Amino acid sequence: MTFEQIMTDLKSKRYRPVYFLMGEEPYYIDVVSDYIAENVLPEHDKAFNQVVMYGKDTSVYALVEAAKRFPMMSQHQVVIVKEAQNLKEIDKLQFYMEKPLQSTILVLCYKNKLDKRFKINKILGKLKDIAVLESNKLYDNKIPAWITAYLTERGYDIVPAAAELLKEYLGADLNKVANELNKLMITLPVNEKKITLEHIEENIGISKDYNVTELQKVLGEKNVLKANRIINYFAGNPKDNPIVMVISSLYFYYLKILKYHYLTDKGPSAAASALGVNPFFVKDYEAAARKYTAPKIIQIISVLREYDLKAKGVGNSSASDGDLMREMIFKILH
Repeated sequence: MTFEQIMTDLKSKRYRPVYFLMGEEPYYIDVVSDYIAENVLPEHDKAFNQVVMYGKDTSVYALVEAAKRFPMMSQHQVVIVKEAQNLKEIDKLQFYMEKPLQSTILVLCYKNKLDKRFKINKILGKLKDIAVLESNKLYDNKIPAWITAYLTERGYDIVPAAAELLKEYLGADLNKVANELNKLMITLPVNEKKITLEHIEENIGISKDYNVTELQKVLGEKNVLKANRIINYFAGNPKDNPIVMVISSLYFYYLKILKYHYLTDKGPSAAASALGVNPFFVKDYEAAARKYTAPKIIQIISVLREYDLKAKGVGNSSASDGDLMREMIFKILH
């Protein structure tokens, strides 16, 4: 089942006796398990009919014993197993899953990929009583769209550049991104529903003028003065702007420009889909492609690889990260 299907059923009070929530992206697992913990039972029933267990501190036998209990003066009991990936002999749950107690809602939070060698794999998805969610990590290029969708669902909006900036600095950890978005929504002025770069700078502390996204933009324009200003700022704030992160970001940026060169359909929609970016940014890649030839980009990618190695100590004994970034930007622009 998809996350949306599971949440729709839960909000409609259509419950399954077993929820197997697995995958490397903890956000969706946490949202589903937290919703069940907070909403299935009224507060006065939770003391007797809701239990939270931890995979590393329990056994399959103790878990099944808890799941087979009948609720006390309630229609349901809820058993939530956190860190179920640490549960030993998980295959032995197969027998309970084949005939689960209908009055129990068993929630297994398995924050990892399930080993395909486990026998339990053969029944997951085949039994109608089991709701299985596979929560996979999002690729970085999907994060801005996820941010926009998250805010839209709550009646807010965000400018594309702001979504891109959040992606660069918060990464693909959806729990972290959601927490920052929640803070931003709370701090917005009354009746203001659109998040801008200024809001991010004021409330999260990411400079709208000195960040990796802005560096990409000025490099795309071949603006030597602004590029050097940003790099000097990075050199003075190395903890907030680690060189490895900067190099990685620039690598994927120039890779997209190179890809743009070879697109057969350079229309905004087709190019945005091929590059994995918001259509709003296609014009920037088009402009950058006019500034950088394909051979030059290949040379730049070679430079980025060279400085990635130097940043990790290969062929570099004394240059600081700031000095390496200055050299690197000079070679990119000249």
